[in-house]
Amino acid sequence: MLGLQALVGIAALIGGAHAIGQMSCVSFESSSSAFPVVSSGQAAPVYFSSDDWLGVQLAATNFATDIERVTGQKPALHNVTSLTSAVQSGSKPIIIGTLGQSPLIDQIVNSTNLDVSSIDGQWEAFMTQVVANPLPGVDSAYVMIGADKRGTIYALYDHSEQFGVSPWYWWADVPTQQHSEVYVAATGCAHGSPTVKYRGIFFNDEQPALQNWAMEKFSNGTGAYYTGSPFNSDFYTKVFELMLRFKANYLWPAMWSSAFAVDDPLNQYYADMYGIVMGTSHEEPIMRSTPVEWDIFGSGPWDYSVNRQNIYDFWVVGAERGKPFENIYSVGMRGAGDLPMSSTTDVALLQQVIEDQRQILTDTFNGTNVTTIPQMWCLYKEVLGYYEAGLQVPEDVTLLWTDDNYGNIERFPIYNERNRSGGAGVYYHYDYVGSPMDYKWITSSQMAKTYDQMSIAVDREATRIWILNVGDLKPYEMQTEFFITYGWNASIWTPNNLNNFVYSWAQREFNLSSEDSETITQIIANVSLYNSRRKPEMLNGTTYSLANYREAEIMLQDWDTVLNASTAIYDTVSPAMKAAFFELVQHPVEASHTVATMWIYAGINNLHASQARVSANDYATKVQSLFQKDWDLEVEYHTILDGKWDHMMDQTHIMYYYWQQPMQDTMPFVTWVQSRKENIAGDMRIVPEQSLGAWPGDNMNDCAQGYSCPNPTMTLDPYVPFGNRYVDVGAGGVTPFDFTVTSNVSWLEFSITSGSISLSAPEQRVYISVSDWSQVTGAETATINFNSTAQGQPMLNVPITFIANHTVPPSDFTGFVEGDGVVSIEAAHITGNTSVSGIAWTELPGYGRTLSGITPIPRMGDNGTNFTAGTGPSVTYDFFNFNTIGQAGNITITTYVAPSLNANGDDRPIAFAIQVDSEAPLTEYFIPYAAAGSLPDAWGGMDGFAATNIVPVMTNFTASPGAHTLTIWMVEPAVVVEKIVIDTGGLMPSYLGPPESIKV
Repeated sequence: MLGLQALVGIAALIGGAHAIGQMSCVSFESSSSAFPVVSSGQAAPVYFSSDDWLGVQLAATNFATDIERVTGQKPALHNVTSLTSAVQSGSKPIIIGTLGQSPLIDQIVNSTNLDVSSIDGQWEAFMTQVVANPLPGVDSAYVMIGADKRGTIYALYDHSEQFGVSPWYWWADVPTQQHSEVYVAATGCAHGSPTVKYRGIFFNDEQPALQNWAMEKFSNGTGAYYTGSPFNSDFYTKVFELMLRFKANYLWPAMWSSAFAVDDPLNQYYADMYGIVMGTSHEEPIMRSTPVEWDIFGSGPWDYSVNRQNIYDFWVVGAERGKPFENIYSVGMRGAGDLPMSSTTDVALLQQVIEDQRQILTDTFNGTNVTTIPQMWCLYKEVLGYYEAGLQVPEDVTLLWTDDNYGNIERFPIYNERNRSGGAGVYYHYDYVGSPMDYKWITSSQMAKTYDQMSIAVDREATRIWILNVGDLKPYEMQTEFFITYGWNASIWTPNNLNNFVYSWAQREFNLSSEDSETITQIIANVSLYNSRRKPEMLNGTTYSLANYREAEIMLQDWDTVLNASTAIYDTVSPAMKAAFFELVQHPVEASHTVATMWIYAGINNLHASQARVSANDYATKVQSLFQKDWDLEVEYHTILDGKWDHMMDQTHIMYYYWQQPMQDTMPFVTWVQSRKENIAGDMRIVPEQSLGAWPGDNMNDCAQGYSCPNPTMTLDPYVPFGNRYVDVGAGGVTPFDFTVTSNVSWLEFSITSGSISLSAPEQRVYISVSDWSQVTGAETATINFNSTAQGQPMLNVPITFIANHTVPPSDFTGFVEGDGVVSIEAAHITGNTSVSGIAWTELPGYGRTLSGITPIPRMGDNGTNFTAGTGPSVTYDFFNFNTIGQAGNITITTYVAPSLNANGDDRPIAFAIQVDSEAPLTEYFIPYAAAGSLPDAWGGMDGFAATNIVPVMTNFTASPGAHTLTIWMVEPAVVVEKIVIDTGGLMPSYLGPPESIKV
């Protein structure tokens, strides 16, 4: 039920109260209709019933403490045991309670005829408002009512957040915003049942960081008796409070060398008392931690086909142990160590497993109808294969669909799977250990991608359970909160207002100006953009092209821009805010910048060394410095606030040799060029843009032969996006020299025409442009001479042939123009957009690897409406090609699409169609078939869909020189197109593709 949110703003600000995606009812200035929480140095007393849930009583106590944090005034707290004179006559109290559980609330509802129909019987709903004459002798009170335990708790923490207490006040050290007076609107705040019933997080892959930190902070250094785990109730109560503050309610506990119910006998009790629903992961059935508990208490192999009785008895203990508490029981079975249960898909065996587990639950709950006991079966990896092979799952069991561990959901419920009483849900990843490579160091998941995938889950009614693998939780704080917030109320978020979440988050956490909050919004977007292009763990020295499209240097510039923007704010925030800003913004930015820059510098070092350029040595030194800076940043994180977060950044992340984390960070390989020796080809090195070679002398990249190669040739046309070319002049050895740049034509312009090179200044870059294209007719050739003079040596000359091609589209053409042998278009920059049946291609701002993505919205119908090629919604792009490279009208179009999977099942593989002019549209089914429970071969590897976060779809057409229209047609929903590159013969290798072409 979401009707109560009709008037909710995305980030409502009333009198300065910060409320992210929720109704705001708090202000800090008095008004005639406002109820005083704290006014004139007096705090309203807080009342609740001792008959209410213990979790509610605890949250009410925290609520009172929050008021004191904000105002310095501590409310009188009254735990009422009797209704007789329960509330002091003449006071204006805050009265808190749960319908049907609090006698106080029930008396108010009955005596005032208060209308609670909007929340009565609704899961986790709440309402608050000023009630006149609620109790004898009380003129008015601010009454906070929850439909159930968590409804009341959420009402309290919702207000605390608006008062100025961040959910992350402890976990990210966010200072409380101070106000001398606090008021609430008489109409209060309200919220109906959330979009997603169970919204949870999963601590996973918690060694070395989270586990080492918890060992130091929450244990005696040895951990629990059986397991050695530090995750005791002192740790988990901190977690439970945080979760409730940002409206989560479900937890899969840490599992590496940990066993929630064994590590501390109080863990289960406190989870239930606080109001957290417990579960276990996809490989831990019936509330038993596997393999940890099995290794301690089990007998025989973890193999149901040969050890059924022992495993059955093992699960009985888990069911009985969990019986008193609120749980969701995982059913099914996987093999030990996160592996398949068997080498084949033994459906009959797994069917027996689930039947036995259901019998255990029936017996444990004394004959209770097993369909009323919450259960979940996670269709993770090979388990999906059992389902597709025909395993019959009781309809009351929630089917938990999963992503591919990289944020692409493998399968959504199709139309005939949506009437199951147990519903469906999603298991999603911000952290992962496994092939093609671990990623668990720093934030690398885009909010826009999360929104896209989880909004499809909402459309397909997979809203019973959402569980997010958060790794160590830090440093994924903001992204985790967004995942839960979206599950709390998906209806208010759209592709166009996601930045409002980040903006509001920045305002809430740092209390900054609007300008600085906008800057942080862009910083966060860019960090996730850059890190999601390729996980930092997967970077190497040649990820970004060192020669083509200035890709690597643009990446360096972009990282510098983000770091400078973050540092500018960090340097000005108050001392009290420093730690929070460092944890939430500055460290993710600076650490990511350091690693990305280090890898690019390592690539430049190796390239320059291969070109016999002494400047390679400077880059070797820079790599060494950045490698040490990476450690310094880790130390800085571990020492802030007197070491509060010591070990939290222990995760290794530099130099993976295979999928598993390295045991130690290792500096990228660098090399050195002998700088005290003469270069045998002469000490001047000439390196033109777009070349990996160098002149004079021999280099394997100068030509195919590798020796006696011709002098270099460069080309330029008016529609090269950068507008110029460059040539690097570098030192090749010990001898300093002077150089000059000359040409035999007047229409060439140089950024410099002379310079000096030495070991202390080993490089200079010369930009070359056409000063006046009107002086160039067609393709004209010039010679550029680079001449060096050095004491005691003959002059050295390196000539470059420079071809300027003056291409001209018609004056009446509007669209993208070929430059450098390609047309590159960001998908959002459409010429035309045609909708069909109310569906249109819609931009997802901030999505993908470059600018954004486009996808058909709304996603209608049982599995989303689909079309045959040429009949559905379409977008068009006008382009003009010259075919200057000589391909006789043959073009290859690469459509860069997100690696969305065949989530509709095998009979509806994901697809789009592409067309040029009036040629027949061609349908592209771009995700190869894979057996259920597996992924296509093209998904894996270091150049696969997962690692590169893209699927390049290549289609061949004929397009003679001239104006053309390219059309992208919707065939299936959930396709996200990011970029289109039309190769007319000049496309060069790069990671992101060419920069966008010039549009006229």
